[in-house]
Amino acid sequence: MAHRLLPIMLLSTAAAVSACGDAGERARPVHGTAPAEVAGVGYTSDQLAQALLTEVPGYQKAGEPDSGSYGTLKAIQNAARLQRAAELDKPRCGTGRPGGTLPGDVPAALVTFAKRGQTVTETLMGMSAADAEKQVNARVPSGCLRFRTKVGSQWSQHRVAESPKGDIGEGSRTVGVATTSGDTRARTWYVVVRGRHYLATITVYGPRATRAEAERLARDSLAQADRILP
Repeated sequence: MAHRLLPIMLLSTAAAVSACGDAGERARPVHGTAPAEVAGVGYTSDQLAQALLTEVPGYQKAGEPDSGSYGTLKAIQNAARLQRAAELDKPRCGTGRPGGTLPGDVPAALVTFAKRGQTVTETLMGMSAADAEKQVNARVPSGCLRFRTKVGSQWSQHRVAESPKGDIGEGSRTVGVATTSGDTRARTWYVVVRGRHYLATITVYGPRATRAEAERLARDSLAQADRILP
């Protein structure tokens, strides 16, 4: 099942906009109780919110965590709006989510941390082992390793690097995207990790984002979630 890269970048951008916009605007918590039906264990979005990272060294929390059904999360809604506004030179690379369609009613929780010019976004999703494995096993099609997007009159170029399947948690994948827009360059590193009855993602976005930092934070996310979730 093809993996599409545009939603990764747009989620990063949406989180950055939410974190770096009006200082008086905070993410609105949306508390939900829908469980994930996984091997008799159901994590609600409230439980997932409790399992999010509470701090990231060098960053400040950008508002309160957002929780509820995946489709109601503010950053996800912002990413969907940006995706609708974006034009791609390779339209086949611009739809879908990691590993395929992720139902909007999946229990989820999200938090963003920010420092000057850079953001870290963590998302936890309650999900069956089979669905989580699909996300970890997805790969970027060779024809989508380079593509361009246009928002308004501005074109941006994107170059993708994907690592072999990793061993964080019960399996992981790491994707990097280098973006050039005019004179501005940024990097996005995205790590998806299969945990015990949940999926965790860490996205690091900014000019100095690195794979090492993203994978370290993914391990921190996994350790925190495993300590908190029953």
